[in-house]
Amino acid sequence: MSSDPAFAPARKPPYYVVIFTSRRTPGDNGYGAMAERMARLAAAQPGYLGFEAVRNAEGFGVTLSYWESPEAVRAWKDHAEHQIAQETGLKRWYEHYEVRVARVERAYSGPGEQRHPTGWDVAT
Repeated sequence: MSSDPAFAPARKPPYYVVIFTSRRTPGDNGYGAMAERMARLAAAQPGYLGFEAVRNAEGFGVTLSYWESPEAVRAWKDHAEHQIAQETGLKRWYEHYEVRVARVERAYSGPGEQRHPTGWDVAT
């Protein structure tokens, strides 16, 4: 298991991932403070498992948040303070974004980790 804080903690599947890809508008405009607040708030929600995020110099970013269940994903989407952040993002922070929700069926780490844990069909 990686101790690198850039990676979400490893979990045994199945679980869910929300994939949020976006292109930011120029300037901060309060984004940094809100992003930090949302990270802390998400981490306090039932069913939260972790997150990973990257953004390049051109403003393209990917944020992955991991959840135990579809109900936990929905509760986070519907959280009142998160909804304010979403609305502000539409008006101020994002030129474009995409949201995808997926069920994680397989997960493994490397190097130094067991690449294909027992019970997985390594051909898939």
